[in-house]
Amino acid sequence: MAQDIRDLFKKETMTHEEMPKNHEARFLEKLEAAFPEEKKTSTKFSWLNIAASVVLLIGLSFGAYKFMTLDVKTDPELASTEESLNGGALGKISPDLKKVEDYYLASINLELSKMKPTAETKVVFDGYLEQLNELNQEYKKLSLELTENGATELTITALIDNLRFRLNLLYRLKDQLKTLNASEESPEVTQSI
Repeated sequence: MAQDIRDLFKKETMTHEEMPKNHEARFLEKLEAAFPEEKKTSTKFSWLNIAASVVLLIGLSFGAYKFMTLDVKTDPELASTEESLNGGALGKISPDLKKVEDYYLASINLELSKMKPTAETKVVFDGYLEQLNELNQEYKKLSLELTENGATELTITALIDNLRFRLNLLYRLKDQLKTLNASEESPEVTQSI
């Protein structure tokens, strides 16, 4: 029952038919009829689309830049931390100290941006901002001393401690605001029960 495929091909007579003349031309005509070539739009509109895309991209980039940057001068409560955005006193000495300073300054600014005082907590918030402003002034004095007298271990330690104090102060403010907000909410709960 099993047959060798080679024997079958030998027995089969294959005829090689040639393609008719103009076969390729007729095929191309049918192809063109089935899928006509699209007319190209005028180049005037394509340049207009490119220009509109560029203007849109520039506008979005500018908007994102404005949204991402923190403009301290517009917010009077954060104006006292303007110096902390500039920083750079320790960065002039060593790249490692710059990393430490950048870490503390970024943490301070992050904590400040998270805090939104309410009317009830405004007094506490303002008190902490005054303390923070005093620490900022001290940091400026220490930075000036660093540039005038050169780097000493005492000055560098004082600058880092100042940054640490500011960050700890903000953590205490955050905890106190949570406590005040919780105590303000609890009387409402007991009154509704």
